[in-house]
Amino acid sequence: MAPFPPPTPIRRLAAAGLPLVLLAGGCAYLSGEEGGGADPDSAACEPYAEWQDIGGTVEIYGSIRDDEGERLEEAWSEFSDCTGIEIAYEGSGEFEAQIQVKVDGGNAPDIGIFPQPGLLARFVESGDALPLPEGARERAEQGWTEDWLSYVEHDGELYGTPQGANVKSLVWYSPEVFAEHGYEIPRTWDEMIELSDAMAEDGIKPWCAGIESGEATGWPATDWLENAVLREHGPDVYDQWIEHEIPFDDPKIVDALDRVDGILRNPDYVNGGHGDVKSIATTSQQDAGLPVYEGECGQYMMGSFYAANWPEETDISEDGDIYAYNMPAIDDEVGTPIVGGGEFAAAFADRPEVVAVQEYLATVEFANSRAGLGRWFSAHRDLDLELLENPIDRLSSELLRDPDVVFRWDGGDYMPAAVGSGTFWRGMTDWINGKGTEETLTYIEDSWKD
Repeated sequence: MAPFPPPTPIRRLAAAGLPLVLLAGGCAYLSGEEGGGADPDSAACEPYAEWQDIGGTVEIYGSIRDDEGERLEEAWSEFSDCTGIEIAYEGSGEFEAQIQVKVDGGNAPDIGIFPQPGLLARFVESGDALPLPEGARERAEQGWTEDWLSYVEHDGELYGTPQGANVKSLVWYSPEVFAEHGYEIPRTWDEMIELSDAMAEDGIKPWCAGIESGEATGWPATDWLENAVLREHGPDVYDQWIEHEIPFDDPKIVDALDRVDGILRNPDYVNGGHGDVKSIATTSQQDAGLPVYEGECGQYMMGSFYAANWPEETDISEDGDIYAYNMPAIDDEVGTPIVGGGEFAAAFADRPEVVAVQEYLATVEFANSRAGLGRWFSAHRDLDLELLENPIDRLSSELLRDPDVVFRWDGGDYMPAAVGSGTFWRGMTDWINGKGTEETLTYIEDSWKD
């Protein structure tokens, strides 16, 4: 990841000098509790002045739903109250399939929030997704690194503004169990294996795992392979792999999956609290890590978003009930890179109110507003870390800001959807169920049509 340049204030919003999240706490009328919008001439609405007198309704469609969807809507409620631009949001668990149906049917949303750059690329290639308007592009370039934006850049144009972020290289563990047995956080992959052996000797299954996720079953196993490829062969090979410049079943990728094999298909290592190796395929990724909390397994590799899965009373901290470390290095020269992801907001319409919402979603003020509501962080370089209540969100944000840390987007989310969220998921599920490593990778390679 490129070093972050000094923060650049965003013109009118920064000039207001007042975090929008603070406005939310002090102005009930802004939340619509009294049934009306805010006074556009009030000081509270000054940060939104450039988007007033536009009006209209903007439809946004995304995969974020339930409690997280409600927090998203709350985050932009001030913008709507002060500008009069209504935002009609729909979150769906079938986003990946239905966004194509909507676009094909001439019913595309004004803005889609895409968790997969590879899926967005499909609509860029078809000409349905629109390049960022100038104002949104300026804000995006001020707020995020070139690395981050490169995933939605096509022929010199940006097609999305980054939204939430996640880190998918974390290993969750119990600090109490580690302290009780004298375990230390491993600094290398070899030390992680030594730790796993020590746990097994102590009668603790070192790992728990689960890849069941409905129609998306298999994706947690892809995260294992991506992390191994990036750590074992470095970012150049990783980039060649996800760009299909080398075959999916290149010998380097075979090596990486063999490395993962030593953990996920090792009956001495898995599947703590759930069963044998094949139980991984039928255990939901939401439930898979919970045996760590119960002391039934030693570790669980899963993204930062898993913080929401622990019991409500869980103390998530370095000395608490649960914490996490960044999966360690394989090669000293590569270091400890991060695989991660997030979402991008991309537009299918260019009406003034749509442009206004795109610009707002690219501001640090929106990021701070959403972060202040909890369980969320962004890779925006100016995000106020003090707003992050969850230590894992803060740890993840700090990792993303570290200029010495290499970041790469989740490979499956970057590949063409037919592969990344298709044969890659199915192939890894079959692999967990016993299919051979080379046979699995060849199956995925054969499905990738350039």
